Amino acid sequence: MRESVEGRPLDERNLIASAKNGETQAFEQLVRTHQGIALRVAYLVVRDLSEAEDVTQDAFVKVYRSLERFQLDAPFRPWLLRIVRNEALNRVRSAKRRERLALQVTRDPVSGDAASSPEAEVMWQEERGHLLGLIEDLPERYRSVLYCRYLLDLSEEETSVMLGLLVGTVKSRSSRALQRLRKSLAVEYKDPK
Repeated sequence: MRESVEGRPLDERNLIASAKNGETQAFEQLVRTHQGIALRVAYLVVRDLSEAEDVTQDAFVKVYRSLERFQLDAPFRPWLLRIVRNEALNRVRSAKRRERLALQVTRDPVSGDAASSPEAEVMWQEERGHLLGLIEDLPERYRSVLYCRYLLDLSEEETSVMLGLLVGTVKSRSSRALQRLRKSLAVEYKDPK
């Protein structure tokens, strides 16, 4: 295959047309041609190489699924890089939402609108971080129920629908998860008598 001075194939439109017709080798060539710049775009947004690699992979999957809508007379690279950037931005937004939800669950309900002392705030931040760490250590089946029930403040019925579980399963998993958390906390704060 001949290449242009910029390192891109001269017949990129032919590759795209072939990929649109289901030829996986043509799509693989497109991926090889653009994966470097796609990874750089993702990295600039997420600032983590491993996450950028995941974003790039997911973006190429979306590109493949969207090829039928791509107009052959349009420039391919900007279209691809827009998808990569959007995927990266979605990851960042999602991570921020999870962080905000985690912070909401650990807000101090007693203080209300009153400003807490810096010392109390530091202690609360440490306790919150510790509790979230204990929740993160739980198996996914328990963690997801706790997130829905206590971070998202969903009812048992809403949690059931969201996770595709029976209401009884939501109740039992909530109970077991809270039991595990209590045991973890009891072991850590055991009275040294």
